[in-house]
Amino acid sequence: MRVHGSWICLSGLVVVALLAPAAQAEKKTVELKKTWTGAVLDETQQQLAPECITNAKVLEKVWKAWKIEEKMPKVDFAKEIVIVTSTNGSKINLSARLDDAGDLEVLGAATLDLAPGFRYVIATVSREGVKTVNKKKLPKE
Repeated sequence: MRVHGSWICLSGLVVVALLAPAAQAEKKTVELKKTWTGAVLDETQQQLAPECITNAKVLEKVWKAWKIEEKMPKVDFAKEIVIVTSTNGSKINLSARLDDAGDLEVLGAATLDLAPGFRYVIATVSREGVKTVNKKKLPKE
């Protein structure tokens, strides 16, 4: 019996299509407990914050450098971590998903229009089950 390459390719696509929903089902949306948003005119400050902050000293450094007017929150880093995303676009949203392996995927969705400086979202999320953030180990305390 002769099998054509196109049939093999088509059957491979069907398998991928059937597996895709199962792979997506493994990631659970993580609730953003507290969020702060703002803008900073000095673009050089954008590099300051990692995607994940696990101690008050780093959070304070970012808070002061970005001149966030609101009082810095007290975060219980034994129970929560802080996630950050930023963009040069005029608007940004932040979301996070946790997979079964403990990887917290931090997702920033931004507009494509550019504006001076950068916009940011800072949020606290539960630390429970989190082993890595965007496939990187959590920063040491």
